[in-house]
Amino acid sequence: MKIYEVSTRQQAHEFLMLPVKLYKNEPHWIRPLDKDVEAVFDKEKNKTFRHGECVRWILVNDKQETIGRVAAFVNQKTVKKGNDQPTGGMGFFECINNKDAAFMLFNQCKHWLQGKGMEAMDGPVNFGSRDRWWGLLIEGFDREPNYQCNYNFPYYKDFFEEYGFKVYFYQLTFFRLIKEPVIERLREKAAITAKDPDYDFHCLEKSELPKLAEYLHHVYNKAWANRSENPELSLQQARLLVAQMKPILDRRLLYFGFYKGEPVSFFLSLPEINQIFKYVNGKLNWIGKLKFLYHTIMKTNRKAFGILFGVVPEHQGKGLDGAMIMNSRVVLQDQYNRYDEYEMNWIGDFNPKMILVVEQVGGTVCKRHATYRKLFDETKPFKRAPILG
Repeated sequence: MKIYEVSTRQQAHEFLMLPVKLYKNEPHWIRPLDKDVEAVFDKEKNKTFRHGECVRWILVNDKQETIGRVAAFVNQKTVKKGNDQPTGGMGFFECINNKDAAFMLFNQCKHWLQGKGMEAMDGPVNFGSRDRWWGLLIEGFDREPNYQCNYNFPYYKDFFEEYGFKVYFYQLTFFRLIKEPVIERLREKAAITAKDPDYDFHCLEKSELPKLAEYLHHVYNKAWANRSENPELSLQQARLLVAQMKPILDRRLLYFGFYKGEPVSFFLSLPEINQIFKYVNGKLNWIGKLKFLYHTIMKTNRKAFGILFGVVPEHQGKGLDGAMIMNSRVVLQDQYNRYDEYEMNWIGDFNPKMILVVEQVGGTVCKRHATYRKLFDETKPFKRAPILG
């Protein structure tokens, strides 16, 4: 077996096509869009290159057939943030069921990262935003992956753990049917905020959509930035995020809480777009766009998924979570018969408050991803991600 750094167009193609060959008989796998994967490694499209670097490799057998792939990255914004040691990342791992092959790929990442001064690596993670390509699927192989979420073979878990990776944190995905009732406790919370006329909760009106980026920027930075290694979101980044979501936005899935007219909480969801992209086979060419348009117009997708939920600290513990959820219940259950299923994505086990909220909504865990960490000096104590207060 030999490892080659991806430096040619043909090698990039092999990197892209390996999962297509590996998962061809897996009924629940959905092929990612080629352009989404390639964008991660494009210096013009991935802004993480401004403060980081990455490299990717393919592994071939003696017949020059590609049997594995992996990438490694250093993001200077997260190298030391919340870490006891400089920590890099590895991801986009795919491999045949061969431990020697897997360990060759892991070693390649380790040696490259050590050369960059790293003392640990997290994986499998993304070179960029944490909401994409993050974590190894270890439970939920019977469910289709959501957009830009990892789906992998069960045997990958054994590779990671036998190599010496340990669980840094779990990411949970919760599921519920839209029409299922909500628990009484949420009604009680909503009733608390209803007594204060300064609070207002609603899904975004059409007239408010131009303000979505500003609302998102304001609440996110107060509720999430600098917690569990989450960087601040600039207004420009918020506007770009909204622009990317615009083709699939459904305002009836966007809920905000306001206090005296200022946004103080959000409960944001999107149509689960992989339920459309599974028909385009990774290609968003003109045929793929026609298929996308058809399924969008025909509303064949009956699944929504959560992307962000948060309350700014000074308004926590006042029932805002219940108020937002009850408001969404009125719209989604009583007024708008558009979705049947709902998944709440990327909830870290380091966030017990959020887990409690989702359990109160009636969600049950349907998928579990693990973000692993490998300390290069295994004599040092291993610490899991700290629990959010």
